[in-house]
Amino acid sequence: MTPAQTTRLLPQAYRPLFAHAGFKRLLPALAASDLGDGMSVVAVAWLAIEIAPPGRSGLLLGAALAAYALPGALGALLFGRLLRRLPAARLLAADSRIRAVLLGCVPLAWATGLLHPVLYVALLAGSSVLHAWGNAGRYSLVAQMLPPEQRLAANALLSSSVSASIVIGPALAGFLAAVVGPAWLIGLDALSFAVLAVQVGRVRAPGGEPEPETKSQWRTGSEVEAGAEAGANGQGGAVTGSDRPTAGLQLLRKQPELLGVLALTWFFNFLYGPAEVALPLHVTDDLHAGAGLLGLYWALFGAGAVLGGLAAGALRRFPLWPVTLGIVAGWGFALVPFGLGASAPVTLACFTLGGLIYGPFTALSYTLFQERTPAAWLTTVLAARSAALLTAGPVGTALGGPLIALMGPRGVLAASGIATVALAAVGAAVRIRSTRRPASRPVHGSGPCGDAARP
Repeated sequence: MTPAQTTRLLPQAYRPLFAHAGFKRLLPALAASDLGDGMSVVAVAWLAIEIAPPGRSGLLLGAALAAYALPGALGALLFGRLLRRLPAARLLAADSRIRAVLLGCVPLAWATGLLHPVLYVALLAGSSVLHAWGNAGRYSLVAQMLPPEQRLAANALLSSSVSASIVIGPALAGFLAAVVGPAWLIGLDALSFAVLAVQVGRVRAPGGEPEPETKSQWRTGSEVEAGAEAGANGQGGAVTGSDRPTAGLQLLRKQPELLGVLALTWFFNFLYGPAEVALPLHVTDDLHAGAGLLGLYWALFGAGAVLGGLAAGALRRFPLWPVTLGIVAGWGFALVPFGLGASAPVTLACFTLGGLIYGPFTALSYTLFQERTPAAWLTTVLAARSAALLTAGPVGTALGGPLIALMGPRGVLAASGIATVALAAVGAAVRIRSTRRPASRPVHGSGPCGDAARP
């Protein structure tokens, strides 16, 4: 089958993407790095258990998992002054190179007998320090490469790649770890980032990325719009105190719609945290089943999320906010049957449906940020977004333990669902109230779903 014939088999929304040489070259490398990270979810934990001193496996396991994720939030704040001026491609390449080098040191240190637990945690922490900036660079680069009408479909492919890695990566790691060992799986993750760094170096976004200036100030009203137009024309624009690492958060405070999306996403992820802790205990304590059933829950959720993410490309014709709030409410309703004592087949179906409903959420959120943020500030704002969201899941997860002791796993799953539905209702009420105010022109461009997405 020729490439042209393959392209014709794709849904209409995705065909233009695979006709774009740069995006078509970049997507496989991004998917490979996602798969590598999916395998590392298992490999990082497994290797920590193997090298931990007797009686310290739990401590090292927690430290390793935290080091593989949380330093990205710190890096987003500490390196803002240095990195916010860099083009998106250079940010993504820098993050990929750091991850390739430091993760690549893990199997080498393990093979030579030098992988001390402290060194292991330090390598993981160093590898993730630019994660927020690399993630921002990924979506900023896509926004530069593609016209606005193609961004939602592109974001859907990227988010579906992440969802697919949740399904395939851990299963593949479980098989390969028995053959080559977890340290070498982390080495494969490093190799995937090395390939990504090379591919990013071959991609050039049209016109590059404008650098923001630091002398002007962003304000509300007409001055914000003027600054946005200047940023869109490559003339820059800045927020007050933009040389500080928190420039992205300062800009978000001037754009209520983006701040509202960020707040909704933060609380959405926060309320998901207790459910992630409760589900394994629900399987063992309530259903008296083993790890196989838990794996099936997550595999079905991931499969649903992949399908839902791919469906996001067709959602452009619908109003953004009703769809986004519907996704939040739909996920909450999918958890409620757990608290009603539903059987495993019913809750498996609900969890699959929940993944399908959740799938488009990430793509829709990123598309709104791409559409409403001036080009000169997109990586800075997306890095601030990533830094903020990196705190939501751990906070929710930490809350899960005490809640389970108080309510039991089944009660926590139901409470998480009900609270999520309530979050959607509050978001809808705030949205309705804001739309009744005198309309103002969007900060930059039009919404991904047309006029209905305007603030």
